[in-house]
Amino acid sequence: MEYGKLMIVATPIGNLGDITLRGLEALRTADIIAAEDTRRTLKLLSHYEIKNKLISFHEYSREARFEEIIKLLMEGKTVALVSDAGTPVISDPGYELVRRCISQGIGVETLPGACAAVAAVTLSGMDCARFLFWGFLSAKGPARRKELEEIRKKEMPCILYESPNRIVKTLDDICEVFGEETAVCICRELTKLHEECLRMNAVQAKEILEQREAVKGEFVLLIGKAEKEEKELTEEQILRELKKRMKEGLTKKSAAAAVAAEYGLPKNKVYKITLGKIPGK
Repeated sequence: MEYGKLMIVATPIGNLGDITLRGLEALRTADIIAAEDTRRTLKLLSHYEIKNKLISFHEYSREARFEEIIKLLMEGKTVALVSDAGTPVISDPGYELVRRCISQGIGVETLPGACAAVAAVTLSGMDCARFLFWGFLSAKGPARRKELEEIRKKEMPCILYESPNRIVKTLDDICEVFGEETAVCICRELTKLHEECLRMNAVQAKEILEQREAVKGEFVLLIGKAEKEEKELTEEQILRELKKRMKEGLTKKSAAAAVAAEYGLPKNKVYKITLGKIPGK
């Protein structure tokens, strides 16, 4: 028997009009729709008058559902996988189902569409030619700050998802780890009636949200690129670093460039220190 196919179907992140024609066709023709939250998916299906078999597929039921869905696919059925909102497999358990399908030789097809992270990037006004997607940070403060330290080292804009209960705490941690002047873009309720986009520094955003009686909605948070810290080194320390690299085989010029890059120092300044103090080229 020929295997069926798993179709990864992106659904709207808020406005029900934001679904593709291919996505609607897939939901109409699939034998079964596997949904992270059947109640939210039912709202979408009802809006488009789609009547189809719906099963739940979420973090707490996934192990039992894996076997059931794989069995259906091996029987030749077509299964459409959807998340609560947006593109499945990103920050949800769907990736494991995709991985198992691939290992079993079952076909997987993606139907692109809405994605909250990408929508927020387009609204941010930040240079995101390169960016990091982190998803949700840890709920615990020390672990969250440790993750932010790792993000800071990447030196590129980062996209986070955050809950209304933790958004202020996360901004407080960003102020501590990145600095209060760090640029952020906070998108709330994207594509919905009360969509909001705050573009400012971290401490300003924190103060605005702290003043609200209740913080509601789903958040996408972009942290601007962290500037490389300039480490204050004495001339003696710079000379020591230069000599160490020249012993490793670098020329004077290459050693100066390497030290400047590592410590965030002007290359010309480092090279001038070598003149008359370090022999050789």
